Amino acid sequence: MGEIAQRAGLAKGTVFRHFASKEDLLAAIMLQLLDRLTGTAERLADADDAALALAEFMADGVGALAADRAFCEVIGRPSLDHAGVRDGIGRLRDAADVLTARAQEQGTVRGDVTGTDIVLLLAGIHQTAAPLLAAQPQAWRRYLELALDGLRTTGARTLPHRPDHLDLGENAAARS
Repeated sequence: MGEIAQRAGLAKGTVFRHFASKEDLLAAIMLQLLDRLTGTAERLADADDAALALAEFMADGVGALAADRAFCEVIGRPSLDHAGVRDGIGRLRDAADVLTARAQEQGTVRGDVTGTDIVLLLAGIHQTAAPLLAAQPQAWRRYLELALDGLRTTGARTLPHRPDHLDLGENAAARS
C-alpha cells in the first residue's frame, strides 16, 4: 500500500483512509469495471436490435479487458473473494441476462444461452486472444466474432451443462 501511495503521489494515510487493505483497493478497481459494464448493458437493454446490443456489450467488455491486459491477472482473480465484487458480478450477470433474453425473444440468439454464459465469455475471449495482443491489439475482435457466431440460432446444437448462476466465490471452490 505504501508503494501504491508513493506512485500515486499520496501519503500512506490518505490511501488507508479510503481503503483498509490492499484487497479493498483491488476490489474498488474491479467494481469500477463491473459498474461500467453493467451500465453499458443497462443502457443497451431497450435497443431496437437486441442482437446488436448484445454484441456491443460484449465488445465493450472484451475491449476493456484487452486494453489493460494485466487487469485479469493482478486485480481480477484476487478480488473475487470480496463480497462487493461478487455482488457486482451478480448485477452484471443479471444485466447480461436481460440483454440475452431480449435477443432470444427476437429469435437471434439461441435459447439455451444465459447471462452467465455471456459474462464468462468476456474473459474467455480475452484469454483466447491474450497471446496475440502485444503484437495485434485488436486480435480479440476475431474471437469475439467466433463467439457471436456460436450464439446465433442458425445451425446451433444443444449445449451441454447449463450453469444456473455465476458464483465465483468460496462456494464455487467448494463445489469443484
